[in-house]
Amino acid sequence: MDVKAYMVEVGEKARKASSQMAKASTETKNNALNATAEALDSARDLLAEANRKDMDNGRDNGLEPAMLDRLELTPARIDAMIEGLRQVAALADPVGIIDDMKYMPSGIQVGKMRVPLGVIGIIYESRPNVTVEAASLCLKSGNATILRGGSEAIHSNQAIAACINSGLVKVGLPEDAVQVIKTTDRAAVGEMITMPEYVDVIVPRGGKGLIERVSRDAKVAVIKHLDGICHVFIDRDADREKALNIAFNAKTHRYGTCNTMETLLVDEPIAEFVLPVLAAKYKQEGVELRGCPATQRILSDVVSATEEDWSTEYLAPVLSIKIVTDMDEAIVHINQYGSHHTDAIVTENYTRGRQFITEVDSSSVMINASTRFADGFEYGLGAEIGISTDKIHARGPVGLDGLTSQKYVVFGDGHIRQ
Repeated sequence: MDVKAYMVEVGEKARKASSQMAKASTETKNNALNATAEALDSARDLLAEANRKDMDNGRDNGLEPAMLDRLELTPARIDAMIEGLRQVAALADPVGIIDDMKYMPSGIQVGKMRVPLGVIGIIYESRPNVTVEAASLCLKSGNATILRGGSEAIHSNQAIAACINSGLVKVGLPEDAVQVIKTTDRAAVGEMITMPEYVDVIVPRGGKGLIERVSRDAKVAVIKHLDGICHVFIDRDADREKALNIAFNAKTHRYGTCNTMETLLVDEPIAEFVLPVLAAKYKQEGVELRGCPATQRILSDVVSATEEDWSTEYLAPVLSIKIVTDMDEAIVHINQYGSHHTDAIVTENYTRGRQFITEVDSSSVMINASTRFADGFEYGLGAEIGISTDKIHARGPVGLDGLTSQKYVVFGDGHIRQ
C-alpha cells in the first residue's frame, strides 16, 4: 500500500465530509448516535470475536498486563460504549450557540458563536472503546474525524467502525465523517500529523513516547497530556475513614489509567495512624510500596523510593509514598513532580482545601474525592476525547465544547462605521 496516497485520500474524504457535518441538524446527529448504539448492541458477538483475535495476538506478542487490560472489550465495556453514545445524544448541542451577545455604542450587536473545528485526527493505543468515544463526540460537535488506533486493536476497531458507519448511513450522513485507518503501517501516523490542509487538530491518546513524537513532529495543532502522575494528599485534618477509602480507590480501582494515583503524600501528624492500615489493604491487592525514609520508619518492609519514582507513571500495582511536614510541602512536591493532570486532598479543613485547589497547578484538582473521577463520563460530558494538561483552548477532560471553536458574529440593521 502507498501509505501517503492512502492518507491523502482519507484526508480529502474527511474534509469533504466535514462541510456536511458542520451543517447537520442536532436531530440528525442524535439519530446517528442512537443508530450506532443499536448497531453495537446487535453486533456483540462480532465485537467479542474480533476482540478475541486482538487479545490472542496481544498475548502472543508479549503485551504487558496493563496494555491487555486496556485492550479487552468486556460485555461491561460494550455496555459502557452504548451508554456513552446515548449520553452524548442526550447532551446539548454546542454548535450554533451564541454567547456574550451585547450592544456596542455604535448600535451593532456582537457575540461569539460556537462552530466545529473541522477535521479531528485521533491517534490512540490499545483501548478500542476510544473509537466510539472519539467518534461520538466528534459527530455530535459537527466534526469529521480520522481515527488511527493501535495495531494491537485492529480487528476490534474495524468491527466498531462498521457499526459507526452503519449508524451514519442510516440517517443520511456521510460515512466518511468517521474513518478508521485500515493500515497498521506506522507511516500513517507521520502522514496524518503533517496534513494541515486536511486535518485541523490532532489528539494523541497513548503512551508518553507516542505523545512526545506527535508533539515534536506535528504540523497540526495538538490537544494532549504526556502522562498522568496523580497524587492524593492526606491532610492532618482528614477524616481517616474517607482518607483510607479514597487513597485505596485512587490506586487500586484500575492500574492502567492516566487518572490513577501514582504517589501518596501523607501529612506527618497523621502518618503513623493511616499508613499501617493502608499498607495492609494495599498488600492484599498485591501493590508494591516504595517509600521515603520517614515512610520506611513506619513501614519497615517498604522498598526505598528513588528520585525517579516521584516522576514515574507506573500504570501498574506500584505506589510511591512520601511523608511531608505540611500541606505547603505537599503542594511544592505536586507542582514539581506531577504532570498537571489530577491531584486530590483529603481534609475537613475548609481553608486548607481552598488553598490546595488554588495553588495546585493541575487540570483537575479535587477535595475529598478519588482521582479516578477525572474522566469525561464522570464529569457529565458523556464521554471524553482525551485529557488536556495544556492551558490554551481546552484543559482537563475534553468533551463537546473542547471540540468547537468560536467565531465573532455581528448583527446590524444597515449600520455603517462613521
